[in-house]
Amino acid sequence: MPQLRRRLALLVSALAAAGTVLAIALFAVPSASAVETGVWYKIISRHSGLALDIRDGSTEPGAELNQWNDTGARNQQFRFLDSGGGYHRIQARHSGLVLDVWNWNADNGATIAQYDDLNGTNQQWQIQESGGYATFVNRFSGKALDVWEWSTEPGTRISQYDPAGGANQQFELVPVSDDGGPSPTLPGLFADPNITYFDGRYYLYPTTDGYPGWSGTQYRAFSSADLVNWTDHGVILDVAADVSWADNSAWAPGIAEKDGKYYFYFSGGRSSGDTRKQLGVAVSDSPTGPFTDALGHPLVSAGSYAGQAIDPAVFTDDEGQSYLYWGQGASHQVPLNDDMVSFDASQVRTYDPPGYNEASFVIERNGTYYFMWSENDTRSEDYRVNYATSSSPLGPWSAPAGVILQKDPSQGILGTGHNSVVQAPGTDQWYIAYHRFAIPNGDGTHRETMVDRLYFNADGSIRPVIPTPGGIDPI
Repeated sequence: MPQLRRRLALLVSALAAAGTVLAIALFAVPSASAVETGVWYKIISRHSGLALDIRDGSTEPGAELNQWNDTGARNQQFRFLDSGGGYHRIQARHSGLVLDVWNWNADNGATIAQYDDLNGTNQQWQIQESGGYATFVNRFSGKALDVWEWSTEPGTRISQYDPAGGANQQFELVPVSDDGGPSPTLPGLFADPNITYFDGRYYLYPTTDGYPGWSGTQYRAFSSADLVNWTDHGVILDVAADVSWADNSAWAPGIAEKDGKYYFYFSGGRSSGDTRKQLGVAVSDSPTGPFTDALGHPLVSAGSYAGQAIDPAVFTDDEGQSYLYWGQGASHQVPLNDDMVSFDASQVRTYDPPGYNEASFVIERNGTYYFMWSENDTRSEDYRVNYATSSSPLGPWSAPAGVILQKDPSQGILGTGHNSVVQAPGTDQWYIAYHRFAIPNGDGTHRETMVDRLYFNADGSIRPVIPTPGGIDPI
């Protein structure tokens, strides 16, 4: 087969030298209109009929590109990021990494793998179109993506080779149908989602959105076995009907379980008089309620600490100790007492990193605690998520480690923030719930809830999340 490859290459070269029409057809002028940025594609080999595939669905840098049966999985979906000058990076949907000529190897047969998006010339590809098929030529090496040795077997690696115009270097771009219309994880307008896992099911507790001034009064619960198909369990708490000290502003709840009881932390305000927000806690024997105000008065009263008393979240460590986080303008952090409805005020710590606005949330992985928060205003399309780390659930926290979730205007995704994170039990798979402006015409009070994958790098840092129009596949 190498001899045949060389003969084909020599034939094409000879035809090109002769100026034949065939050579022109094989290597048409690149057209940026051949692809649409923001659209996910399957890339199907003309020669084998198999799909380009990141081997074994790996999310690690260095995972090889191969061909495999078309399964529709996200490690077989790619989009094109404009690098300018007629070149694009090719990004894998499941990992967020881009196709890369490994180790800057210019030789025929060099490995093609996924790697962090550095926008190097070895990650930039020129799309040459001919007869409805695309050839991808690397800017650094000048060589084309190529099904090695003309194989038709699943698992064959994709390499680079001198452009020869063969069918093993030609690919069909097939838009992924589920991106024809963006769809939220939860139908309707919901924001500030708190995601968690209880007894074999995932639960989401959001703000009910769509009210001027965020004046809604009701909290709802949703549950799912697969993070995609959600059951609406209805209203679990109505601050206007069930809480004596509030009648609106049912915002951004958090929840925890202890000894078979469920503790629901929420904010509420009044529509007249002193309208400042306060935090309360309600209790139920079920994660789907109904919940009853546990105290009859706020857990955190307005003015007790700097900033607004909103956005409660709870982290519980492996020993069963729970910690409460809250606050807009500054994050307040404290161990909860065993009763889960009180704390020692002398133990409250305040953390105010640069850019902090609201929406504290904490997880732990491999002994590292990750403190996440939202920056900018939820009415801004630039609403986004940053994070810091510590060896303790109460800090001290590192300097901000970098933005991990932000808008993607190429997909119409704006205002991404107020996140929470859940781990699939028994795995190192993590999922992030957040809200965005409703697509297409949302704003800061018309938001929708999404769930996407969250990945960690080998050094434990969080990889920036790829916000998707339609969310994840069922797990």
